[in-house]
Amino acid sequence: MINERKTENLIRDRLRELKYYSDPKSIIEEQKSDNLKIQKLLLNASKKGNGCGKPEFLIQYRNTELLIVIECKADITKHESEHRNKFADYAVDGVLLYASYLSKEYDVLAIAVSGQTKKELRISHFLQLKNENKPIPIFGNKILPAANYLNGYLNTPEKSHQDYNNLLDFTRKLNKKLHSCKIAESDRSLLISGILIALESSAFRKSYKDHKTPQNLANALVRTASDEFEHANITGKELEILNTQFSFIKTDTSLSSGTDTLENIIDEIDTNINSFRKTHQYYDVLGELYIEFLRYANREKGLGIVLTPPHITELFAELAQVNKNSVCYDNCCGTGGYLISAMRKMVKDANKEEKKMKAIKAKQLIGVEFQSRIFALAVSNMYIHQDGKTNITKGNCFEEKIIEKIKAKKPTVGMLNPPYPNIETDRLELEFVLNNLEILEPNSTCVAIIPMSCVISPKKKEYELKQRILDSHTLEAVLSMPNQLFYNSDVGVVTCVLVITAHKPHPRGKKTWFGYFKDDGFVVQKHKGRIETTEWDRIKQQWITAFNNREEIDGLSLIKEVTSKDEWCAEAYMETDYSKLTDKDFINELKRYAAFTIVTTE
Repeated sequence: MINERKTENLIRDRLRELKYYSDPKSIIEEQKSDNLKIQKLLLNASKKGNGCGKPEFLIQYRNTELLIVIECKADITKHESEHRNKFADYAVDGVLLYASYLSKEYDVLAIAVSGQTKKELRISHFLQLKNENKPIPIFGNKILPAANYLNGYLNTPEKSHQDYNNLLDFTRKLNKKLHSCKIAESDRSLLISGILIALESSAFRKSYKDHKTPQNLANALVRTASDEFEHANITGKELEILNTQFSFIKTDTSLSSGTDTLENIIDEIDTNINSFRKTHQYYDVLGELYIEFLRYANREKGLGIVLTPPHITELFAELAQVNKNSVCYDNCCGTGGYLISAMRKMVKDANKEEKKMKAIKAKQLIGVEFQSRIFALAVSNMYIHQDGKTNITKGNCFEEKIIEKIKAKKPTVGMLNPPYPNIETDRLELEFVLNNLEILEPNSTCVAIIPMSCVISPKKKEYELKQRILDSHTLEAVLSMPNQLFYNSDVGVVTCVLVITAHKPHPRGKKTWFGYFKDDGFVVQKHKGRIETTEWDRIKQQWITAFNNREEIDGLSLIKEVTSKDEWCAEAYMETDYSKLTDKDFINELKRYAAFTIVTTE
């Protein structure tokens, strides 16, 4: 006999077996909830369309945004309808109805169960994130321990994407707040990094609200950051530079006197940035903040610095095939974005092997940065990612002493975004590429992003630098990047990526692979800049697969033998198949252009 109570008892027993009922972090309710917010959300969620929704089980987790809702049906033929619109009769249909209401305030894990015996039990899981309309199939045909659900949910691409967008929203609000406090754009990232460093100290975290004056708090923050650096074996001249860069916190009027401005900023940083950083480890949060702050500074010609967007630093690690044994070097490391992306991939490859993870962070991530302010940010960035800070060198990467120092570490992967020359006497971008290549071990991979003009210019100097690359190294690939890649830094330069094998002269007759990677799926949104869409993961995989296999794909890639006198870009050799163009393509291009002109003129 069909009896839904049997299904409910099976689930109840399974939850007891997995310690849900005895876990102090969880609250399990049946049919209705004492939580007023949940009551309100389910008020009109009846499966029959006229009353309150009553799921079989509701599970809340303290201090998380996740809510689990379970719907049971006895008959396995009533598990899921074709169109998922028979809410009262089918388990999947009903639980997704509840999720659609509950996801207005929660991230919802919707679990549909049907069957009356353990053997026949059928289970489906769906994740519906807050304010999202699309439920995502997840997990499998089994009720899992709470830790599995929490970790799996937090690490889904969809949740990471949502959290990342929330972080970006916070950085914009924070930037406006710091602007209203009259804190200079060039100081904002240093302030945030100083706060993050100080919050690593348990003593500071416990006591920062107890300081009687803002001046005392500012002094304590700078002193704590300095102590943390010194404890990490950063001493001498480099510690002096760090102390000098963070000293403005003690003298800035908005921070050191008046209201509770500094305390409130520390609260917000801890709540919004530290929570993201601890959930999504090895993510370049400081780089994101710096890019946001630079948008305004660059418009006012305050800094003129360009940081590589994080999705491109991740792409570099893929192109270079970084693994746990790589030794990665960036000779103009900026805030350390490439090293953070490399660290993430290396640590993942180490697969929780503690000894190897320590070696990666302590010895296998190497950077050089010339500017004192940016050096302080790079060291801070590596510090909050738990190590590697002692391998960031302050200095000129062309100095013989530094070259010898880095060579001794035997780097096997080079990654860089060289500074753009401002005056005629500045070094050209390809000189930085050659400098990086010089230091790498033979057969190592160098990946560099540079202005397209460097590889298509007819000028003698560029030609000579290209020839030097081919004489000593192998040009494996050149990838044309999206035209608006640096939109968020308010820089309009068009770029390409070079992939080069070190110390292996380019063989005569060898063909280089060219990629036309102009569409990364990002879109420009008013007040938000250029933002990621869910398309990026798919596009990145397509790019990586095509590159690894050196595939020739119409409209995307080709192979071509080139010399130093040729243009190193796909555009010079791709042929347009006009037979594939339609009226729709023309209309869409006009729409994109119109949208671009509206955004850029506002």
